[in-house]
Amino acid sequence: MSEQFNFAPETVFSLANQLALAGWIILILLPRRYALLFAIPQYVIPLALSLLYAGLMFSNVYTVQGGYGSIDAVRALFSKDELLLAGWVHYLAFDLFIGAWIARQADGLGVPRLIQAALLLATFMFGPVGLALFMVMRAAYREKEAAQ
Repeated sequence: MSEQFNFAPETVFSLANQLALAGWIILILLPRRYALLFAIPQYVIPLALSLLYAGLMFSNVYTVQGGYGSIDAVRALFSKDELLLAGWVHYLAFDLFIGAWIARQADGLGVPRLIQAALLLATFMFGPVGLALFMVMRAAYREKEAAQ
């Protein structure tokens, strides 16, 4: 006899948020010279969130009408809490993964950790805004290096 594990979407939402927040705290506040420690926000947590996303998505996507062809279809798709949660977990996984990529790139450029913290906080809170700020800053750093 197989038992199915059912968790309320609100509980999974809270746990996923806590996991992602732990990754951001490690990424922003702790040293990156320890490869194993840096692997947690860079790979381990995004992988865990990605697997959670896959489970939520594939176990629920065919239970509602909707899709990606129009805003109305997306609204219908995310009308089910489990699929809305999957969308949120998608954001958590990708934003943290991109944050770790930004941190690694910024370390390579020699960007001070205080500036990195601001970029990472922007990525944590506003995703693509933090990425865009980093890409502009990276271009400026590279142009400055080329000029020297």
